Amino acid sequence: MKASGIVRPIDNLGRVVLPKSLREAYDLNLKDSVEIFTDESSIILRKYEPSCIFCNETSDVILFKDKRVCKKCLDELQA
Repeated sequence: MKASGIVRPIDNLGRVVLPKSLREAYDLNLKDSVEIFTDESSIILRKYEPSCIFCNETSDVILFKDKRVCKKCLDELQA
């Protein structure tokens, strides 16, 4: 994991502001969602991109019966 050297306080509502330089570097825009992961003593944020429930592909993903499925897996399911 790479250290950024940036330290930010947590406000009274539990929020942390991500610096503009990080938002730009990771293409995070207003109203984008982030996923939150934990790994032992770390909290990891990642830009949320809907992915296929079968193969984790993020391109050509559609909602099929309330599940996200890519076109390739959907074709395999329908075969």
